[in-house]
Amino acid sequence: MANVKLYLKQSLTYQITLMFLKHVREFFETFGNIAYRFCEVLKYIITFQINFKQLVEQASRFAVDSLPITLSIVSMTSIIIAMQIAPEMVKQGAKDYIGLLVSLTMVRELGVVMSGFAIISMIGSAQASELATMRVTEQIDAMKALKVSPFKYLFLPRVLSGFIMMPFVVIISSALGIIAGGLTTMAAVKDVTWLCYITSVWQGLYIRDINIMLFKAACFGGCISLVSSSCGYDAKGGAKGVGIATTKAVVWSFVTIVVVDCIFAVAFYF
Repeated sequence: MANVKLYLKQSLTYQITLMFLKHVREFFETFGNIAYRFCEVLKYIITFQINFKQLVEQASRFAVDSLPITLSIVSMTSIIIAMQIAPEMVKQGAKDYIGLLVSLTMVRELGVVMSGFAIISMIGSAQASELATMRVTEQIDAMKALKVSPFKYLFLPRVLSGFIMMPFVVIISSALGIIAGGLTTMAAVKDVTWLCYITSVWQGLYIRDINIMLFKAACFGGCISLVSSSCGYDAKGGAKGVGIATTKAVVWSFVTIVVVDCIFAVAFYF
């Protein structure tokens, strides 16, 4: 019987099952920790225990520092879309709808999602590595010993700054994306004028879409900061642990963005 158990433990099926169960356990642990920390942050927001100096500092990092890379990514995405769809739509006699398609694509989806991906890569990873370094160097333990809440001092400014500043980043990046798409359309197709493009944009762009975009952007910003900070907070094991926590934060943030985006699509457009 002992030989049978030893054989089963050494089998590939057993190893795969064990690895799967480990990842499932880690998933629920991480999800539970994120939910718990969100409740803690929400408690401080409701009681208005906000350090505005830290909030302004984190808001500047979140919005101003990430703006160049965000604008570059969103603009290039819009240029690629316009470059591919404009000639084909002109062939089909639909040149009056190019601006409509580009604007809806940017406002409803790509402007928010690509901005979120850019901020995850730059700000989310930085937040995770900062908290992970504080954890492995026992700075967070020192804060607890001094009766300072890490959730109030570390989580609250980051999460709140992401929730507040992300809509502004998305507004600027989406507007620049629409303009870049129009310039690309005029360069790729001679029959389309700027007036034709802008008229098409205004015909297809509704206030409802803009409101949904801003609400989605706020949720994205809060989720990115919350997930990144939470993964960094759980780091362990020295420098290697910092790297693992940063990678985990980026992966979890990407997954969270996609899931939240799917929820918005089903709730508002399905």
